Amino acid sequence: MSSEKVLPFLFILPSIIAIAIFVYGFISWTGYVSLTNWTTLVKDLSFAGLKNYAFLFNDYRFQSDMRNTLFFTLFFIVGVSGLGFFLAVFIDQNIRQESLFRNIFMFPMALSFVVTGVVWQWLFNPSTGVNLLLERLGIESLPRWYTDTTIAFSFPLGSIEFGLPIAMIAVVIAAVWQMTGFSLAMYLAGIRAIPDEVREAARVDGATEMQVYRRVIFPMLMPITVSVAIIMAHISLKIFDLVYAMTGSGSNFVTDVPAMYMFETTFRGNNFAHGAAIAVIMLLFVAIFIVPYLIGNRRGD
Repeated sequence: MSSEKVLPFLFILPSIIAIAIFVYGFISWTGYVSLTNWTTLVKDLSFAGLKNYAFLFNDYRFQSDMRNTLFFTLFFIVGVSGLGFFLAVFIDQNIRQESLFRNIFMFPMALSFVVTGVVWQWLFNPSTGVNLLLERLGIESLPRWYTDTTIAFSFPLGSIEFGLPIAMIAVVIAAVWQMTGFSLAMYLAGIRAIPDEVREAARVDGATEMQVYRRVIFPMLMPITVSVAIIMAHISLKIFDLVYAMTGSGSNFVTDVPAMYMFETTFRGNNFAHGAAIAVIMLLFVAIFIVPYLIGNRRGD
């Protein structure tokens, strides 16, 4: 290797070593612990096989977490992508005070999920939040928001009722409010990057402004939509702080998520093997979304 290549390699060598130890090394250690009998404060690294994984997939709480995560991810991606796109189209209309609207829509991103969770917990408090306004408007059947234990459109699956947990809707609203600014920025940058000649050509062919967005601009923004969906899926699968600050596990685990179960199992229950198994499952779910995306991007390059 020539000296011109050795010097840059030496500069990045510490980073390579750090990533190997603190990322891949700790992932390997977590995977190993998940296959052991280490379920108390006393370290026990005897091999247990897949016993911890079998326990989890038969566990009521973990099955509830999988159901909650599925619906949270679905509505979170649709909400962030859809609202971000429409806000980007709104700002693209050369409105006055564009920078003011951009700042307003993107402001929630400056907050942490913990702050967002506390704020929306106040707003959705069944007795002191927006229900006070609904009550003064004469609405008698007030929503219970994140305290509602109803599972809509449910049917028995495993040991749980599978369906839409109504309490998760409040959490989805808070998460969408927090992250819509990100998709707005992505879509607005994509729209502004489309040459005016493309729009003019569509208008000359007789397309209305609505058709220009629906048939020309939106298809050209499909790579951005995929990127937003992948990033939001990644966030939703490992979300912890928003749910922890806003609702906790909820009655009958209607707002529980795998990260919270992992935290309580590992650091409060000292059941390190089960906690490690949950962490590995979360990593695999994230990899299902991220790895194909990275491979596709590499082929595109």
